[in-house]
Amino acid sequence: MQKDTDQGFLEITPTAAIENNRHGGRAKCLQRLIRLEMPVPLTCALSFEAVHGVSAGDMPDLDAMLALFGDDPLVSVRPSSEDPDWGGPGAILNIGMNDVVHAKLCESHGETAANALYLRFIQAYAVHVGRLDPDEFDDFSTPSAATLKAALELYEEETDSYFPQDPKEQLAEVLRSMARAWEGTTARLLRQAKGAPADAGLGLVVQKMALGVGQGVCGSGVIQFVNGATGHREIRGRYLCKSQGRDALTEAEDRDVMYLTKDERGRSIEEVLPENFADLLRYGALCRSRLREEMEIEFTIENDALFILDAVRVPRAERANVRIAVSLAQDKIISKEEAVLRIPPRALTALLHSQIDPSGDRDLFSRGIAASPGAATGKVVFNARRAQALAAQGEDCILVRRETSPEDIRGMHAAKGILTIRGGITSHAAVIARGLGLPCVVGAGDLTLDKKKGKLRAADGRSFREGDIITIDGAAGEALAGAVNMLPPELGDSFQTLMTWADELRDIGVRANADTPPDARNARMFAAEGIGLCRTEHMFIDDDRLLAMREMIFADHADDRRAALDRLLPMQRADFTELFEIMQGQPVCIRLFDPPLHEFLPHGREGLRELAEALDLPLRDVERRVAGLREFNPMLGMRGVRLGVTVPEIYDMQARAIFEATIEASKSGDPVVPEVMIPLVSAKREVEIVKARIDAVAAAVRIEQGADVDYRLGVMVETPRAALRAGEIAQHASFMSFGTNDLTQMTYGLSRDDAGRFMAEYVAQGVYEEDPFHMLDADGVGELLQIGAERGRAEDASLTLSICGEHGGNPESIRFCRDAGFNYVSCSPFRVPVARLAAAHLAVLDQMKDGPKQG
Repeated sequence: MQKDTDQGFLEITPTAAIENNRHGGRAKCLQRLIRLEMPVPLTCALSFEAVHGVSAGDMPDLDAMLALFGDDPLVSVRPSSEDPDWGGPGAILNIGMNDVVHAKLCESHGETAANALYLRFIQAYAVHVGRLDPDEFDDFSTPSAATLKAALELYEEETDSYFPQDPKEQLAEVLRSMARAWEGTTARLLRQAKGAPADAGLGLVVQKMALGVGQGVCGSGVIQFVNGATGHREIRGRYLCKSQGRDALTEAEDRDVMYLTKDERGRSIEEVLPENFADLLRYGALCRSRLREEMEIEFTIENDALFILDAVRVPRAERANVRIAVSLAQDKIISKEEAVLRIPPRALTALLHSQIDPSGDRDLFSRGIAASPGAATGKVVFNARRAQALAAQGEDCILVRRETSPEDIRGMHAAKGILTIRGGITSHAAVIARGLGLPCVVGAGDLTLDKKKGKLRAADGRSFREGDIITIDGAAGEALAGAVNMLPPELGDSFQTLMTWADELRDIGVRANADTPPDARNARMFAAEGIGLCRTEHMFIDDDRLLAMREMIFADHADDRRAALDRLLPMQRADFTELFEIMQGQPVCIRLFDPPLHEFLPHGREGLRELAEALDLPLRDVERRVAGLREFNPMLGMRGVRLGVTVPEIYDMQARAIFEATIEASKSGDPVVPEVMIPLVSAKREVEIVKARIDAVAAAVRIEQGADVDYRLGVMVETPRAALRAGEIAQHASFMSFGTNDLTQMTYGLSRDDAGRFMAEYVAQGVYEEDPFHMLDADGVGELLQIGAERGRAEDASLTLSICGEHGGNPESIRFCRDAGFNYVSCSPFRVPVARLAAAHLAVLDQMKDGPKQG
């Protein structure tokens, strides 16, 4: 095995000891191309260690290196980092050009070509090695003798020295410049921002120049065999006559462009150089079959001879990446497992929603938190009623609020997107938007909303009134002025095939959080294995139901409460029946009423007056009752199971609706076994009290309907005490679903709606590694999950465990749940594909630890 320690470099040959983690990806790719017998110019590689030494003044044996390239060597130097996304210094071409070589090239290639080669090197050397002002050398574009002379004189004037003529000196300075550029502070921070480790190394490749200029057919180009935007097979690229490197990719309207394939507009390589074109096609096919990837090939033609300089993975959009991976697997080039692993789970969000066309302009006026992916354009509206009115007229709108509340649900349904000034990743607006599949930006704190004047003011002074057009990008957390071009969702055959493979591989269940029939249909569309969380309070928002809820809240006696709830019973029963029918026998977990009652009451004076009229009560009595229901900290007050214990008529009505819907839906479809979940439990006795009443309702329905009713009762673990006392709580529950949104709030003592104000600063200063509402805190909250799971399973080994907070759609959280032995995760419908793919990744990676499958 060859070593590069003695001379400080290694010639790249088919058998050379080139390693990606020592010499970088470019060096390793060039070796693969050489092994495929492609015409790659002679190339040497410097390892990460050698390049680090160069930055400290320890040069490789340049005499030995240059000797490989013969007399009058002309070479290029290119970066070779371990990951191409980490970047690196730009390539420098034509190293070795001097007065002597210039004179020889004037005879062999013509004076114009020789001038162009020398001039290009002078400009690159002056800027990147001499650190001279780039603007001073930009004017030297005409490759004439006079221009060349002027460039040399300018270099001499700026540096007070002649332009170096020794190829060894030139190469040494180029290597030193590139090595030091990589280790500079700015470059290090930039690549760390792209995910590179702090000690990431840089390799360099020194390659014999294929000049691309001469008296025959000469030039440079790139060619790829797939469309990077769509993933469809087609030949794409550019070729520019009398050029070098990647010049063909620059704007060249006044240059001699030759098309790759036959084209009515002009000559093509296919026609002029058919043998070279056939070779390019063959090399593309070789890359696909042997390198197992769609590659973009960089090539040079010098006097009709073809040279392959490099090959890189075709840049691609997420939708193209899916089609390419699936196509490679279907052609047996890679395995299904590898195809699944090639698609980052979070990348699927770009396929499920409309996206802003990246090639378009973006007029940014505010930046907030990316709360729900996708993009939408519409007219600004400041309240739910206006959103509903515009939707009824067939117009798109963006609902803009300081923060949303349950009263805004109908307007959120009607809007195309949501923008809020306050809130975090698990705020009301964010959670509901993700469930609805709506783009959402929250926490846009630089905006000011003046409701009286009907005006939204941005930090830059611009104002937006109701009816003005804006666009929000929920993936980037940006609000844009005006309309922009959009890319539609992509859920074609390739996506469906990929998800089928993912389901074959994963070993943890994935359900959806779905509150309404449209949510349930989305859950079915994305192949969720049931509903893991149905938040029933969202069913009470419609006008006819809301009034009945308010009558119940204002009732003084149990009988009056039951009378109001009796009006809601058939509506709830119809809701549940439709959910059961849509889910076609799959499990449906229904969370009983959770929020504090004050959320269903109006807040403004106008709303209070309307309520007083509807209830036929004095305004003062309504104001007094509303004030009496206010709590200092309502999220820690009278809500969840506490309502079920103190106002049991609500849960009685809901239980009856569930069981009657169960019987009704089972008549026309698969038998339904509903899962009834008690929220915000913290004590065993709470479960005992509620369970006794639900059992009584079930018994009554059985007798009344003359039909059997089966159900499973469980609890939502949202308080630290519930996790700690999970063993005794499990005595009365058949499942535990961890609500990580509230559990995170209570564990941290942190409001999820207010965290957005300072969370970015906390993450930046390393207080938290990540926003705990965005990524599950495996150390703190995660320990409570583990304690709850272990103590619950110790009491009942068959206890079903899951999480149903928004963390359920995060790949990192799925890893945690899978390792902890949970049965399933549940997340918003539009996050279900992400969860399915993430679960498949984990299963495949575990299999690979035991030995990868051959495919």
